[in-house]
Amino acid sequence: MMSRAGEIFVQETVMKIWAAAIVCITLPIVVLASDGSYKIIYDGGSVQEGKSGVEATLYIDRDQIRFAQKGHDVLRIPASLVTGIAYGQNVHRKIGTPVKATLVSVVVDTFMAVSKSKRDYIGLTWTEGGDKRGIAMQCDKNEYGGVLAGLEEVTGKQAVNWDTTTVEN
Repeated sequence: MMSRAGEIFVQETVMKIWAAAIVCITLPIVVLASDGSYKIIYDGGSVQEGKSGVEATLYIDRDQIRFAQKGHDVLRIPASLVTGIAYGQNVHRKIGTPVKATLVSVVVDTFMAVSKSKRDYIGLTWTEGGDKRGIAMQCDKNEYGGVLAGLEEVTGKQAVNWDTTTVEN
């Protein structure tokens, strides 16, 4: 005959096993149901139709990377054209098109420098028709690692931490 404490222990163990089984069954279903899309904030770069600071969807397909805003694609990058992947808190200043210094950009940069919240960015560079192109985006902190891993996998390029390297444009 089992004591009351023993019965409680067995019940708790059975509940834990059931919970683990449910997680093991549902997690693969959720992962397989994913369409390879991630919500991002487009920060700037070589997208003529894209609007900076606006939410977009990043799709990482088998052979290309797509960006969509308001339901339609604004950029398609063949994975084979990608020349680099960067990540960090300052990547948006090193990737993309040159920015002319204006009073507004100086004020915004100053505010961002003293802001206590840090933003994590991912940047892509590629060559298209002999021209260098680039894009910077901010990812949700919960999807940041997934976006980096997906981009590395589809392009075959290793992501570089721009915060620890110095590169001149």
